[in-house]
Amino acid sequence: MHSTSPWHRGERLLQQRLGVAEQMAAVGQRVIRDYMPEQHRQFYAQLPFLLLGGVDAAGWPWAGILEGTPGFVQSPDPRLLTIAAQPARDDPLRACLSPGAPVGVLGIELPTRRRNRMNGELQTVSAAGLTVAVTQSFGNCPKYIQQRDVSLVPLPAGAAAPAEQHGALDEAARQLISGADTLFVASSFPGDASQPAASVDVSHRGGKPGFVRVEGNRLTIPDFSGNRFFNTLGNLLLNPKAGLLFIDFASGDLLQLTGRTEIVWQDDTLAAFAGCERAWHFTVEQMWRRRGALALRGQSPRLSPSLQHTGSW
Repeated sequence: MHSTSPWHRGERLLQQRLGVAEQMAAVGQRVIRDYMPEQHRQFYAQLPFLLLGGVDAAGWPWAGILEGTPGFVQSPDPRLLTIAAQPARDDPLRACLSPGAPVGVLGIELPTRRRNRMNGELQTVSAAGLTVAVTQSFGNCPKYIQQRDVSLVPLPAGAAAPAEQHGALDEAARQLISGADTLFVASSFPGDASQPAASVDVSHRGGKPGFVRVEGNRLTIPDFSGNRFFNTLGNLLLNPKAGLLFIDFASGDLLQLTGRTEIVWQDDTLAAFAGCERAWHFTVEQMWRRRGALALRGQSPRLSPSLQHTGSW
């Protein structure tokens, strides 16, 4: 339990805009902790992959994924998470990770649609992996998560192709994004007078294939009714930079983007997208493609019930 509000200024501004500030002040005190409850600690320990977000030296957020045999993530005590993995050398997330750096952690179990979030600070970074001290820990409902079975397949040595770096989307990237039903977004709060410590969040977004609109080098991502935490949009309101991760579950290819965002509150096109309350534009500044980088494979999704009445662009 927090003795003060766990929400930073950006999150509070959006809650006020939507008329839920008083309600969310009480919710935040109740559900956001500075430690991981036992069920969260057990949950992380059974996962074959984990999402991680960080910010590089130039201030650009990156979202990435770490994987391993279940048990590669452990919580030796309620305020600590250890991860026996490191981003690959050609993963842009790797440059974001140093002792003392803020990171966002998302544990998500796609077959069951469970997810838990943790924001923290890196304590150690070594060849053995990472140690993260907990700053905030909280659960999320399964809403908008595409349910799919996943497995890890053996990757032969040298299976991953060298990373490709571009300053804009190419046609292959646009095709992957246009067919995606899942993405992950990293964003950051730079700190201010009331809450000096910077923080990073990594979150899930899901929808029917086609829920992300691609126009040249710009993406438009709908924002559906959710838990009113506004972790991502609250960050983007104060610091309009984000990192996106798209996963090709059939091939293990990864597409990592970083860029600038703009929140769209009212637009004639929003009304045409069923279930969309807001949206945000994302303009790509950097693109990294890593083919065959992931051992994780996933089956075709079983559409989440919460997505039955949403649309596509």
